[in-house]
Amino acid sequence: MSDNAKPLDIVHDSKNEVFQVVVDGHTCELAYQLRGNVMTITHTGVPSPVGGRGIANLLTRFAVQAAEARGWKIVPACSYAKVWFERNPEYGHLLA
Repeated sequence: MSDNAKPLDIVHDSKNEVFQVVVDGHTCELAYQLRGNVMTITHTGVPSPVGGRGIANLLTRFAVQAAEARGWKIVPACSYAKVWFERNPEYGHLLA
């Protein structure tokens, strides 16, 4: 996302275990399962019309930072989250 883009209004729906943001009318999401203090990221989805803008990266970073603030560990079960952790080793201490 460019520097002049408006910040995304990411919403954490803890009841449904999902982080969501609507971009240009398309719902983008990161779904997880929480068991105790371990958050398993199960799915990261960005519809193709809004793909390639770094939305999945921002959703994942937001979710990881939310988990860290709550003292949770993380299991990156979806393929995107696995790659995200490889690209962001500074968050490796959060891996379960």
